[in-house]
Amino acid sequence: MRRPLGAQISHMLKDRSVDVIFGIPGVHNQEMYRGIEEAGITHVLARHEQGAGFMADGYARATGKPGVAYVITGPGLCNIMTPMGQAYSDSVPMLVMSSCLDESQAVRGQLHQMKDQRGAAETVTDWSHQANTAQAAYGLVERAFEEFELSRPRPKHIQVPIAQLEADADPAPFPNQPGLRTRALPPDVAPVLSLLNIARRPLFILGGGARSNLWRQILTQLGAACFTTYAGRGMAGLGYALDFGATLSRPDSAELIGSADLVVAVGAELGEVDLWRDTLGQSVHLVRVDLDPKVLSDHHRAGIKLQADGESFAKALWAAIDHVKPATGWAAEEIAETRSRWRAELDTERPGILPVLDALRDAMPADTMIYSDMTQIAYVAKEAWDMAYPYHWHHPTGFGTLGYGLPAGIGGAVARRGKPTAVIAGDYGFHYTMMELGVAVELGLSLPIILWDNGKLKEIEDSMVRGQIAPNAVVARNPDFCKLAEAFGALSAAPSNIEEMQATVRSAFDAPVPTLIRVTPNIVY
Repeated sequence: MRRPLGAQISHMLKDRSVDVIFGIPGVHNQEMYRGIEEAGITHVLARHEQGAGFMADGYARATGKPGVAYVITGPGLCNIMTPMGQAYSDSVPMLVMSSCLDESQAVRGQLHQMKDQRGAAETVTDWSHQANTAQAAYGLVERAFEEFELSRPRPKHIQVPIAQLEADADPAPFPNQPGLRTRALPPDVAPVLSLLNIARRPLFILGGGARSNLWRQILTQLGAACFTTYAGRGMAGLGYALDFGATLSRPDSAELIGSADLVVAVGAELGEVDLWRDTLGQSVHLVRVDLDPKVLSDHHRAGIKLQADGESFAKALWAAIDHVKPATGWAAEEIAETRSRWRAELDTERPGILPVLDALRDAMPADTMIYSDMTQIAYVAKEAWDMAYPYHWHHPTGFGTLGYGLPAGIGGAVARRGKPTAVIAGDYGFHYTMMELGVAVELGLSLPIILWDNGKLKEIEDSMVRGQIAPNAVVARNPDFCKLAEAFGALSAAPSNIEEMQATVRSAFDAPVPTLIRVTPNIVY
């Protein structure tokens, strides 16, 4: 049945398993809203397009499915560019659909006009295209979903002129048969197996693209040690004796990596925000496994490169691993001593945070999915909080934007109804998107929001001091966060000691609305 293209697009998305769209309607994109309810899709109304984008990001990270957002021409698109940039750097599948003006070059003074909206979005996405016909719109949506499945997942932007959204169009075609991703087969891992057979101190580095539940068995069978990137935390599970954790950024980790006689990096970009130094530190064979050819050809200069997804590589390795003799060069005591020393360093660098984190971890179910913001408590947690499950802690690692935690946590909680989800944010970053608290209340989300309130941009203050700069512009007047939360209809608490904090966190997972839990560095241990 013919209907306006805006409505047909929603039906097309539903046919591709989209069940939630985040966004804000406006006069330019209202035709996109004509078909949402009819298609059986839930729409979550954000308070700001930045919030809508982070919600889509959080939803995508929780489900593995693309997060979808609808925004208007001009300012709507500009407002969601920060979340798109974050999704690009962290390999998150996100589809942003926007309206655009029918003519932007020959006519001036129009509502929401930009010089080059499509080009602006392209700077923070995998690609940004304009669909001037219904068939072009359908083709671009199909292409986006195909690429989400086959290649490194990154955000895409499709804009459709207002007149096209309003014009009647035939229905979208049925979904294509999905393509097959480049997968590793047992013969592909033969060179790696040969090296593993002679290695005494094999070391694996597991990143966010290592996706497999086989890594614990593989590492155990091989007697291999491992590091993870921040995105790869939990890949080896809890308690693996040869796990160095997400500690690649420790300066002397380079020396340890240099002591390995084989390094295998799987689904790990090994960029600046993973290492905080130029080189990995290895002096022997480096094996890289990644979907992205740009990663395989980077400055780390791997000797063996395999373009494949981490899951198929793990399966192929596991299928052929029986004939590999387990290595004996790593000792559990060596890893335990190193991790204990690094934990003490963390406590010295940012004192008083580790006891709070230990107490929070004990108060949360092991399968809690956590969304954190750019804040000191999260920086410590990324190294010190070992995860029982992979992909259960999400942080704005690459782009590094403030304001991520709350709206992304809302998106995750929408995706995980009935499962525990939590947010950890700092007081300053919370200012960026705190209005999205109203969305969490509207949706009745049982969402603990741990707000680390040190009354300043403490990380920046510390950095200024280290740089011998007199700290300035690092203190902002905070509201009464508890009263603010209650004004939105949320619950709140300001525990004075660790035990009160733990009790409040536990009860927050069962509350009918979100609970803001304000924690300060003065909390009594």
